Amino acid sequence: MTIEELDRRFREYAGVRMLEGQGDLFYLYDPAADLPPERQQPFATIVTGDHYEKVSRLDEPGAWRLNLALTKATYTSLFGPAPTERNADWVLDSGHDYSARDTLMPHPFYAAQYWVAIVNPTGLDQLLPLIQEAYDFAARKFANHQARQSS
Repeated sequence: MTIEELDRRFREYAGVRMLEGQGDLFYLYDPAADLPPERQQPFATIVTGDHYEKVSRLDEPGAWRLNLALTKATYTSLFGPAPTERNADWVLDSGHDYSARDTLMPHPFYAAQYWVAIVNPTGLDQLLPLIQEAYDFAARKFANHQARQSS
């Protein structure tokens, strides 16, 4: 799987807007493309370098990481309770090797918010249900926020 294939997949979803920064891609559910900055929370990201952390070894040639925001129920069904202990670099102690390739694992920093990560995934089929959930969860949160604003 390539970044380009994954990017095309995300752009197929209705209401998705992509932002780019430092070569990284951030996918938001923003159907009108008008979310204020404080509400621009991505549901998926593709990170291409070590600008945020070093534990994933994204400085290696061709390395990149997909990150997905899941529901608590799905996250805990995959990994159990979210980790809360951090090391001196603020990396969460999940017991996973964050530099492992093609292995779904808790996100090194955002697992406590039920994010998962996979460095250099090779197959899209295993990830499609998780990508769909991340998208559906983002759309549901958006709809719930809209409903609260109009009531």
